[in-house]
Amino acid sequence: MILASRNIIFKLNSNRILQDVVNGEGLMTNQIFNEIINGFKGFEQVKSIAVGGSKSSNMSDGISDIDTYIFTDKEIPVKSRLELIKKYSSKYEVGCEYFGAGDEFLVDKMGQQLDVMYFDKNWIESNMDNVWRKHYSSNGYTTCFLYTIKNCESIYDKEGWLEGLKEELNNPYPENLKRNIIKRNLMLLKDKPFASYYEQIEKAVKRKDLVSINHRLAAFMASYFDIIFANNELLHPGEKRLVKYAKDFCKVLPENFEDNINSLFTKSGSDLLEILEDMVLKLKKLL
Repeated sequence: MILASRNIIFKLNSNRILQDVVNGEGLMTNQIFNEIINGFKGFEQVKSIAVGGSKSSNMSDGISDIDTYIFTDKEIPVKSRLELIKKYSSKYEVGCEYFGAGDEFLVDKMGQQLDVMYFDKNWIESNMDNVWRKHYSSNGYTTCFLYTIKNCESIYDKEGWLEGLKEELNNPYPENLKRNIIKRNLMLLKDKPFASYYEQIEKAVKRKDLVSINHRLAAFMASYFDIIFANNELLHPGEKRLVKYAKDFCKVLPENFEDNINSLFTKSGSDLLEILEDMVLKLKKLL
């Protein structure tokens, strides 16, 4: 991994959406951004490029980066990526592997941070096949990568591959996928005879094991939201701002939805378990 920095503070004025990013200028017409994108287009491994994340879905806030997705059929050498990025940045982290292949860098002349993520084209196609076409479900976050594909803004698509996936995702939400997500994740919440999330949290409460409680609460919430989004036939947007997203876009939500979630992370012991039981009960009533 390659890092560089300098002692200059940039004010990241990111309260803008995709169409208004740099000094009132649209991202897609910004000269520096387009030079960077053209640089990535020059790599033979690159098949498609898109802008996504909060910028493309109008969910950005004052600390949002510009998420740039590079879809490849082979890995781009780190050395080649570094040579490109150094032309535009003096503060960068190239060759990141902590959360998947990616580079993060501050574009000096834009005063904006680019978060570049590299996705293997074949892996994306496999995820699309397993989830959207074959209707396999996961323990939470089942449709997250599909959300990324559907909601990103394509800015380069050499063979039309990305646009083809986006068009397919505009079809109605598969009923079998909806059913499978709900069945699997509802079982995990509390109905599973052994080692449900509720049971694991209950044991952790008895042991006063705060780390285990926090770990299992995160898993509980992952399945809880997977059920809610599937029931509303919405793709899962990821782990950020989920309460707001659910309130804005879900047609139906469990009774006491926001109150229960807000209370969940302030309670302990039997009060915590009581809230979890109520969340499961209200969710079942909704279904």
